[in-house]
Amino acid sequence: MKPTILSCAVTGSFPTREHNPALPVTPSEIAEACIGAAKAGAAICHIHVRDPETGRPSMNLEYYREVVEQIRASATDLIINLTTGPGGRYIPSDDQPDVAAEGTLFKTPEIRTEHIVALQPEICTLDLNTMWFGGGAVINSPRNVKLMAERMYAAGVKPELEVFDTGDLVLAQDLVADGTVKVPALFQIVTGVKYGMPSTPEMMLLAKSQLPKNCEWAAFGAGRHAFPMLAQAFILGGHCRIGMEDTVYLAKGELAPSNAALVEKAVRIIHELGGKLATVAQARELLGLKTPAARQVRQ
Repeated sequence: MKPTILSCAVTGSFPTREHNPALPVTPSEIAEACIGAAKAGAAICHIHVRDPETGRPSMNLEYYREVVEQIRASATDLIINLTTGPGGRYIPSDDQPDVAAEGTLFKTPEIRTEHIVALQPEICTLDLNTMWFGGGAVINSPRNVKLMAERMYAAGVKPELEVFDTGDLVLAQDLVADGTVKVPALFQIVTGVKYGMPSTPEMMLLAKSQLPKNCEWAAFGAGRHAFPMLAQAFILGGHCRIGMEDTVYLAKGELAPSNAALVEKAVRIIHELGGKLATVAQARELLGLKTPAARQVRQ
């Protein structure tokens, strides 16, 4: 059995401090949450940023830069995974649907990947979904996905392809076939988002069966299904993810005191199921990432 890579998604876009007061919001808090998660056993941290004043999701390059530089300056050898999800949301006006309503954040592929080109993390997400999601339409056209992938590869960054429904897996197959996505590829199966794939063993097994050959994959469940789906991903031979982006609860009715606490519980589940956690070095080898020394030269 190969070692299991554990990722921690520390803040995301949707949870707020009203949901859990321990949610990291400022760049420094987000960086510290990543470092704490790494010390607890996570090899990868998936990172969104927030406006420090309002706590709302942000695409500000300087917030990303502050988080990344703080992590890189720490003693933690952590694989950084930055999101490119923000910038794909369109909310139609009720009376004039061809005019964007308040809350729309719909940007070009160049803007959505600006921080990737500038900061060159080892991994970044590439969403393949076009769906109704959280009160708005998320739109990732094949054209924009291809342009974003080109910029990621040119920056020396490995895309993590996020698949939310079965149609996303068909698009993934096409992207591999036309050379847009290089193999071995990395996939994240997302379950539990309303109107996407439900958090069930049958759905995760189906999604796994439709993945392109020669890839590594992980999966997670949103909300109350986070830990059951973590166990299901492990059982099916995938890698695992947890974090406050996915759940703000450590157990039913018990708020998580930190991302590190969520990681500690995930580590216990993987160990109790007979698994072995991947070190950061093992995760880099499994995912075909460059060594830290090679990364320094590129930067």
